[in-house]
Amino acid sequence: MPLHTDVVMLHAPHLPAPHGFTTRFGGVSGGVYAAPGGGGLNLDDRAIGGVQDGPAQVAENRRRALAALGFAPDQLSLLSQVHGVDVVVARPGEIQTADAQVSDRPGVALGILTADCYPLLLCDAEAGVVGAAHAGWKGTLGRVAERTVNAMQRLGARPERIRAAVGPGISAERYAVGPEVPGQFEAAGLGSHLRSGQPDLVHLDLATANRQVLEEAGVPGGQIWLSGRCTFGADFYSHRRDAGRTGRMLALIGVRA
Repeated sequence: MPLHTDVVMLHAPHLPAPHGFTTRFGGVSGGVYAAPGGGGLNLDDRAIGGVQDGPAQVAENRRRALAALGFAPDQLSLLSQVHGVDVVVARPGEIQTADAQVSDRPGVALGILTADCYPLLLCDAEAGVVGAAHAGWKGTLGRVAERTVNAMQRLGARPERIRAAVGPGISAERYAVGPEVPGQFEAAGLGSHLRSGQPDLVHLDLATANRQVLEEAGVPGGQIWLSGRCTFGADFYSHRRDAGRTGRMLALIGVRA
């Protein structure tokens, strides 16, 4: 495995705004946060699963990730994510409780932390409006993607101009859900994204479910990109794979000042 010394991100080829989905590579974190071949790019400073990364390491990792896109740490807007559907207007330096945020202000970088749930990044370049959302099964069921599109419209965006990217998340193959989930997705018109598994397990394809929600919100299907990457793989942090003792990736999007 080669040593990764630079921040490694995934980029959607059709998004014009500065953006990226981080991986585990290119940071300074060690221990359970390390990456194969070097330091890990953990971007969460909370104590999770009985472990907590050093604040200096997380700060340096965030600086590196933001610098790769032309932003500074004081331009980052993060959320206290609660698996809900609330959408707020981004406020750098203030942690708001929500699972999606939007902005029309240059010089603001929207961030979404994930480690199996799906990050969604959206942009209407003509209006100068961006959005970012966190979509686990509860957020997907509650159509947080549609709510993000609606919030972007209030800032001047139009659905037919929005380009959206669905970043890395847990794949259907790796994501068996509890018995309370399938019926809710069927009732919400999202049942086509349920998959039969063995033995007698139901799996859920959250990536395609979010694509459906975006399309029904008015975003053209040809303007929606799915990364196709599963976070259970070694390139990413995965809550499910590592039984909670893991870091977090950061999905970023913004408009440069």
